Parts: sequence; structure tokens; C-alpha cells
Amino acid sequence: MRKALFLIILLLSPVWESLLLARNDSIPEPVPETISLTILSGDHQYTRVGHPFETTVKVLASYSTGVTVANFPLHVWAVDPEYQEKQILITDSAGMATFIPAVMAEPGTFRFQISAADSPDTSVMIHLNVRKSNWVFLLIIGLFGGLGLFLLGMSMMSEGMQNSAGNRMRNILSKLTYNRFVALGLGAFVTMIIQSSSATNVMLVSFVNSKLMRFKQTIGVIMGAAIGTTITAQIIAFKITDYALLFVALGLAMQYMVKKQPVKEIGRAVLGFGILFFGMHIMSESMNPLRDYEPFLRVILTMQNPVLGILVGALFTALIQSSSAFIGILIILSMQGLLSLDAAIALLIGANVGTSITAVLASLNGSREAKQVALAHTLFKLVGAVIILFLINPFTGLITMLDPGVSDTAHANPRQIANAHTIYNFALCLLFIPFTTPFSKFISWIYPSREEPEEPFSLKYIDDALLKAPIVALDAARQELIRMMKKVYFMTEKIIHPFTDKDPKVFIPLARAEEEIDFLRDAISGYLLTISQNTLAADTAEEAFIMMNAVREYEQIADVISKQLLKKAKSWYEKNYSFSEEGKEELVRYHQHTLTILTEAVKVYENFDLKAARKLKIQYKTFREEYFEMEQHHYDRLKNNIEKTHASSKTHLEIITLLRVICSHATNTSRILLYKSDHKNIRKWPQ
Repeated sequence: MRKALFLIILLLSPVWESLLLARNDSIPEPVPETISLTILSGDHQYTRVGHPFETTVKVLASYSTGVTVANFPLHVWAVDPEYQEKQILITDSAGMATFIPAVMAEPGTFRFQISAADSPDTSVMIHLNVRKSNWVFLLIIGLFGGLGLFLLGMSMMSEGMQNSAGNRMRNILSKLTYNRFVALGLGAFVTMIIQSSSATNVMLVSFVNSKLMRFKQTIGVIMGAAIGTTITAQIIAFKITDYALLFVALGLAMQYMVKKQPVKEIGRAVLGFGILFFGMHIMSESMNPLRDYEPFLRVILTMQNPVLGILVGALFTALIQSSSAFIGILIILSMQGLLSLDAAIALLIGANVGTSITAVLASLNGSREAKQVALAHTLFKLVGAVIILFLINPFTGLITMLDPGVSDTAHANPRQIANAHTIYNFALCLLFIPFTTPFSKFISWIYPSREEPEEPFSLKYIDDALLKAPIVALDAARQELIRMMKKVYFMTEKIIHPFTDKDPKVFIPLARAEEEIDFLRDAISGYLLTISQNTLAADTAEEAFIMMNAVREYEQIADVISKQLLKKAKSWYEKNYSFSEEGKEELVRYHQHTLTILTEAVKVYENFDLKAARKLKIQYKTFREEYFEMEQHHYDRLKNNIEKTHASSKTHLEIITLLRVICSHATNTSRILLYKSDHKNIRKWPQ
């Protein structure tokens, strides 16, 4: 039986074998699990040369199922810069391997690759940054040095554009109207030219303080200045820092290779433009280490709070007194990917508020009406900030929608910041422009103006705040010079009365007028000297020199009156002398002709009118011939033995001689003007 069973199994064994093989073929072999590497810590960290990294590099090895791989070898080596030797790391029981980088002796960015020992394709890259030991110092000097170049470039660009505009700028500033829309456009245009809304508002404060403008006229200009300053931000937002040195070279070539003064001034503006962007480049490079500096990033995150962002922006702008410079810094931060759009908008709104501090400081020593200008500017900015505070999310959405290349607000780009600045100020002006009259009345209600007595020996037009705009400062000095000339006219007009009418009432006013003329001489001359030292424009410096010469000539006229004629008038009054009727008539007539000469001299300087200057020279020739005729008539009367003529002879001749000296000084102011115009060709004055 057993033999039969064995025989059956033996006969069936090929069948069982084939069945077993078929079964084995139907069962798949197990596939090995893939291993992945994950960086747990230590990537993108910073240290200084000669210092260890604060955080060790930790890498986790795990299967795709999530199960960690223990006792697994990993290779690590430096990719950049390259090293030949590799290190072997072994994962612990939790599947984690630890790598401690060596202390670096050189600054730079070092890349280390960590890969599985049996699978080089399974790898991760570690980036370690080593800064110079004095990187904080270098960052600070780079930031402030770049900011200094930025402000210098803006100043040069502003001055070059002002000087190239010349008298056109002066005429624009002198033709302000009460039309709110004209004032709005004028404020925007002037601010585009001088590249600073702060400077425009300081001018407004000075003009109102000098009574060249009324407070109501400034409201539209203040709003226009807010629009004009956005042009600067739009220019800065263009990423042309790589071409900054090209503009520097072009500007220098225009300044030193072209003889025409207008082209030189445009070259100065182009040079300033290049320096501005080179300063931005330096600031951008110096801020590069902040991209991964955790303390700084935490501070930037706090700017997401709109209230805090507005306060920080206002404070920083108030410190540097330039909203354009602060917005330039925001644009640089956005280029580095350090600034979100929410934070950028809050900061630039704060910059708009902070820029009002310049006008406030300029108004501190001014009249109440000048303080109204600063108050209106500040309140205008504050109300705008409060409004946008409640609408900041829709406003951010609008700015994002206008830039199709950006789908979120995690990182602002330069164009978004510039657009936000422009749209905000345009919207604010559109909101306020219908209410300029009620707004001015509201300011006058909360801070009413009062009649303020004019202080003795005060300056009416010139103001140190205007020195930022040399053309405007020069015009203010000219107005003060004309005021001085009119006071000398007053002295000349009154000095004849003690001789002809025996009137002693003029003695005290004349003595006081002489003191005021001395005060004006020192103030105007010093102001003009400052202008000439602060400008590189030849025509501006020449014009300042011409006015300094006029100041000197008119101060000498005042000396002739106070030190010679007034002294003789007092002596004449004390003695019982009198002129003959004919002699008295001649003196009065000659005195009137003297006043005519002085009037014409004022007309010359009101518009730098060369026609009037030539006319004055001709009038003086006639006046001098009249002097010789009067002198001859006087000698004829002496020959006729007229008693009064004998007694008053010396005084009569001295008076007409000194009147001729007065007219000679007045005419000298036209002579120097004509000489400079003919030989220097410094400005195309009215012919």
C-alpha cells in the first residue's frame, strides 16, 4: 500500500511543481521604501567671522510612510566653495543626524549638501551665511551714507531745476490767485520743480508771514504740493539704480563741457538725479543682510499694525524732514522683499503726516497767519490719515488690483508703493478741494489771526527758510531791497523841510530811519552773501552781487542825509538864515527832480528792467547839467548883491551838491545792472 502511495506521489510531482511555480509567480516581490531628507534646523542662519553658528544643522531621514530611519549613513560636503573631503553622519534612533559646521575664517555664503549614502539623488542643500565681524557698523554707515547721497542728489536736482527755470519760477510764484483749482495746479507744478513738498509749504509760510500772500490762498497750493511730491516717488520706483553712474557721468559732462548756463543747470539736475539713485543703490546693498535677520524681521512684522506703522512713518519723516527720502527707503526695503504692502501703506501714510513738521518749525517765529498755514497743512494730513485708517484694507486691495503681476500683499513692490502714494494724495485732494473755503474758515476759527504791530527794524520778506530755494530767496531779498530803497526815498523827501519850512519835526524820524537803514543793510547783505555761497548757478550769484551793490549805494545815500544834510539842517534851523525866493524855488525844484531819480531807480529793481535803467542814466545826465546851471544862477545872484543869497550861499551850494551825490549813488545801481547784463549775459532781463 505504501509502495503504491509513493508511486502515485512520484508520478504527480511534476504537476505539483508546476502548480507551485505558478503560485509563486502570482505573488509580487516586496518593493523597498524610498527615503527622504528633511531639514529640521540650521538652514539660512548667520554668524560672524571667527564665531561658531548658534544653531546646529539637524536633518531627519524617514521613509515615505513617515517611519524614521535609524542608524542610516548620510554624506555631507561643502559645495560652494568646494571641498574634496566628505563627512559621514549617522542618524540616531529617532532618525535624526546632527551636523556642526566649522568656524569660518572668511565672510560669504557657504552651501553644504547632505545626501543619503546609497542614493546621492536623495539630498538637501544647507545655506550658511558668514558676515564680517563689523557688519552692523558697515550696515549703519552704508544706510546713512546712502541716505546722505540720496538727499544730496535730491538737493542738487532741485536746485538745478530751479535755476534752469529762472525767472519763470519767480513769475509763477508771484501770480498766485484765489482760484482753488489754479492754486492746486500751481502747487503741484512748483513742487515737481523743486522736488519737495516741505520746501513748498515752508515757502507758503514765509510768503504769508511776509504778507505776500493771504492764508486763504495757500489752501489750494498745500493740496497741490501733496500731489506734486508723488512724482518724485514715481521716479524713484523705476529700477534704474544700475544706470545711476551713467547719469552721474552725463550730468558732469553737461556741467563742465558746455558753456551755456541753462544747459549747465540742467546738467546739475541730471547729476543730482544720478547721485540720488547711486545713494539708493548703496542703501539697498547695505540693507541686504537684514533679509534674514530675525530681530529686524520681527520689527517689520509689527508694522502690519496700521496705527503703529503710521506713527513710525511720521516720526522717522519728521526726523529727516523729507517724505521723499523716507518713501525712497520704503522702496529699497520692498526691493529686498522685506516689506509687506500693508506695512508699506501704513508707513507712507505716516510719512505724509510727518512731512508737516517742517512747515510747523518754519512758522514758530512767524505771525499768527503763518502759523495758520502750518496748522492747515498738518490738519489736512492728519484727517487724511484718519480716513485711510478705516479704509486701509479696501485701499490695499485696490493697489493690488492695479498691479496684475502681484496676486498677494505678502511683499510690496516699488511700483505698488509709488502708486499707493499717488492715489492716496490724489484722492485726498479730490475730497478736500470742494471744501477749501469752509476749511480755511475752520482754521481761522480754531486759531484766529490778530493784528500784530510791526516790530521796529524787522525784516518783512527775507526768511532763512527760503534759502532751500535760491531763486525764491533771491526774489525775497529783492523785495526787501526795494523796501529799503523806499525808506531812503522817505529820508530824501523829508530832509528838505527844515531848510525850506524851518520844520524840526523830521529830525527824530530821520535819525530813526537811518538806524533802520543800517539794520536792513546788514540783514540784506548777509542774506545775499549766503545765497551766493549756497548756489553754484553763476547768474544767481551775479544777481546777488548786483543787489549787494545796490544795498551799499543806498546805505551811502542814507549816510549823506543823516551825517551831512541832517547836521546842516539842525544848524540851519538854529540860525536865523533864509534863502532868497528864487534860490528857494530852485532848491525845491531840484529836490523834486532828485525824488524822480529815486523813483525811477525803484522801478528798475522792481523787474530788473533794463529799459528803465537806460532811461535813468539819461535822466541823470540832464540832472547833472541842471546842477551846473543852478550853480551858475547862484553865482549870478551873488554878483547882484542879493543879501539873502550872501548869507545862505554856502548852505545852498552844499545842498544841491549833496542832492547830486544822492542821485549819483541811485544811478550807480542802474550802471552796475547794465554793465553785468552787457558783459556777463547773466540773465535775459526785460529789454
